[in-house]
Amino acid sequence: MKINISIHRQQLDLVNEDGRFIKHYQISSAKNGVGQQNGSFCTPLGKHTIRAKIGSGQPVNTVFVRRRPTGEIYTPELGKQYPARDWILTRILWLSGCEPGFNRLGPVDTMQRYIYIHGSPDSVEMGKPGSIGCIRISNNDLLELFDQVPAGTQVNITQ
Repeated sequence: MKINISIHRQQLDLVNEDGRFIKHYQISSAKNGVGQQNGSFCTPLGKHTIRAKIGSGQPVNTVFVRRRPTGEIYTPELGKQYPARDWILTRILWLSGCEPGFNRLGPVDTMQRYIYIHGSPDSVEMGKPGSIGCIRISNNDLLELFDQVPAGTQVNITQ
């Protein structure tokens, strides 16, 4: 399996090793656009791998902070209580860059920037940029994707 993410189309495509399309999912990338630099709050481009899969077995809408479940389950009421919080829900696919100097090592390191593919509240609109760097996806889509891809899966993010 491989994952291709198009920022322009706001779409994640799951493909097999032969490059044949399996399924596509709507996503939401960074509202600041694309960029590699730490602190830019942009979505990084290029070749990545899924470094770690986090959250297996957790309930849908489990809230994560620093890749750890907080014990909270997201609800619209919790969202209203903390309106400025960047919600990372359900599962995390932690990305690691594969291109030294572009998205790996130093101030452009995707993994050290904590860039994930992660779940979001149902109220978050997919199909348009809105994150602070990560790739947001609906919880149901993420659950499906999470079960299909192993750690080490290639992820290519293009403009």
